[in-house]
Amino acid sequence: MDSSRIMMKRSREMKRMLLLTFLITGNVFCTTKSRPNFILIMVDDLGIGDVGCYGNKTLRTPNIDQLADKGAKFTQHIAASPLCTPSRAAFMTGRYPVRSGVAAESRIGTFIFSASSGGLPKNEITFAEILQKEGYSTGIIGKWHLGLNKEWKDDFYHHPLNHGFDYFYGITVTHLRDCIPGNGSVFLAGAAETLKQTFVIVGITLFTLIFLNKIGLVKIPGKVFGYILLVFILFIVPVLFFFWNLHYLNCFLMRNDQVIQQPIIYENLTRRMTSEAVNFILRNQNKPFLLYISYIQVHTALYASATFRGKSKHGIYGDAVEEVDWSIGKIVNELNKNELRDNTLIYFTSDNGAHIEEISSSGEIHGGYNGIFKGGKATNWEGGIRVPGLLYWPGVITSETVINEPTSNMDIFPTIVKLSGATVPQDRIIDGLDLMPLVQRSNVSSEHEFLFHYCNAYLNAVRWNPRNSSSIWKAFFFSPIFHPEDSEGCFNSHVCPCCGHLINQHDPPLLFDLSKDPGEKNPLGPQTEPNFYNILRTIEEATKDHRENIPVVDNQLTVNHVIWKPWLQACCSSWLEFCYCDYDEELVFE
Repeated sequence: MDSSRIMMKRSREMKRMLLLTFLITGNVFCTTKSRPNFILIMVDDLGIGDVGCYGNKTLRTPNIDQLADKGAKFTQHIAASPLCTPSRAAFMTGRYPVRSGVAAESRIGTFIFSASSGGLPKNEITFAEILQKEGYSTGIIGKWHLGLNKEWKDDFYHHPLNHGFDYFYGITVTHLRDCIPGNGSVFLAGAAETLKQTFVIVGITLFTLIFLNKIGLVKIPGKVFGYILLVFILFIVPVLFFFWNLHYLNCFLMRNDQVIQQPIIYENLTRRMTSEAVNFILRNQNKPFLLYISYIQVHTALYASATFRGKSKHGIYGDAVEEVDWSIGKIVNELNKNELRDNTLIYFTSDNGAHIEEISSSGEIHGGYNGIFKGGKATNWEGGIRVPGLLYWPGVITSETVINEPTSNMDIFPTIVKLSGATVPQDRIIDGLDLMPLVQRSNVSSEHEFLFHYCNAYLNAVRWNPRNSSSIWKAFFFSPIFHPEDSEGCFNSHVCPCCGHLINQHDPPLLFDLSKDPGEKNPLGPQTEPNFYNILRTIEEATKDHRENIPVVDNQLTVNHVIWKPWLQACCSSWLEFCYCDYDEELVFE
């Protein structure tokens, strides 16, 4: 009898181990029931120091902390870019954004207008496309930020539904201060300066031509001056019209391919997103699903529901963080209620570091906290790219697992593709690596020997994780000039640039050992690091190999692709009504 029980117990353990093996290796023989669900959570501009599990003692994030306590926490989780659009392109495709052309060569590094023509190219493969073909229901709720239209206003060329998602509820472009009246403008000052310069140039040109014509040095027909003035008016009127009505035109909410609210009403928006997430789970609880929840918070302009407003110790920013945590708790509770928890992998992260230059007109800090790390959003100092990274999967991932090895947000692509039972594409370079061997401890070190840190389309820094050393080397080829000089940001320009006269080139590169100096305070040299030149030589060789594998592709963030194009403008009603509409259902999760 005892022998029989022992055999039965061993048989059950063997079946469990086989099931885990199938799940972890992405075995093609996985059945529909054994394939896990995926909930991928990304918070906009959240700093690594903003949540309790990464050391924050004053903001209340119990639900996020629970994911870390009961799952795996990555302490060196790196965003593939320090800006929204390229970081999200890398996340969706598992590839450095420069490979897809979603990396700017100009100053503007993200899409800021909904009526731009750039976006994630269709020849890029997203994890949503792969899982959709595997029979998964796929949904995205929140911020997309990878384009909308290309040729005309209803072609939806870059829309999430054309990149593998069955359902979309959210915004296609970034959230801006301009979207909530009274919160100022993120770029109006810059636009005003540009317009002022344009007026000056046109004025001086016209005055000079009139003067030269008057004294007889040149003969210019009078109608030429009229044409110049007409061209100027045709240029300036649409620009002024757009900026004056930005709140109405750029800030709208979509459900699938329909604009349902224009402009967005931000009151209870996070609660509405939570309801959408819960309803998606309920609709798809009997089949495998992928749900990407891309919170619009905590990018400025900041907002919070009445329940959370004024309740945190860190103003409206803290209120927003705590509301996001509440939302995550509601979603996890829904999994528990419907017995989906043990078959659902949850990933939590931020798209980049906190935006430390975000300060309101009244002086209130509207940006987050990057802990001990230098810099913030738009820089490749650790504060701009080291982000929270959590994996939660009860019964598969051991509680309180901590991974100190370098990992990337690009790693989610191969991880969930393999777990779904699909095959990672073989016709292109995938820069991400499967996280499960690290999480399951079958690998003790990261397979990322090198990680390449881009500032827009420019290779800014390289991280080297040697196989035979505990050191993590990081070399900078250039760095932004902070303003004020004793700060860690570019407060004069709102975001730090990647090229031009506002950066410092470094030859030889600045070198840091992150294992000893994670705050990047003390650059090394031949006097302080005996292997200085050997380390740089290894990094330069890896950089050369990497550059040789970067294809020439159409850049999606050229000036032509990011400017506002009136014929691409989504409009819910009519221009005479300033495109106003409100068809969003009043469903809020209490």
